[in-house]
Amino acid sequence: MKYLTFLLLIIISLAFVSPVQASLCRQYNDNLICILSIKRSAKYYWEYRASVRINGVTRPIEIYNCREKVRIKSDQTIVPFAPEGAGEFICSYFQK
Repeated sequence: MKYLTFLLLIIISLAFVSPVQASLCRQYNDNLICILSIKRSAKYYWEYRASVRINGVTRPIEIYNCREKVRIKSDQTIVPFAPEGAGEFICSYFQK
């Protein structure tokens, strides 16, 4: 009876394990950049909607325009890519 209870307890605990979220990370200079989620635009294939984490700080979803080398924030502010930053990482990793 002890073994059955122990086995049942293990099965139940494994059923509630949270799924692992894989993220793609790269070390650039002193920055650790991780892509948490990414979607490519169907209409504008050079644009990606991505959420990134830089040195543990998560950014909300922004649009990364690989043609113009800019990112568009949620408030529609346009910011040029930083040298060896998240924008360059996204565009270089997901090239055609």
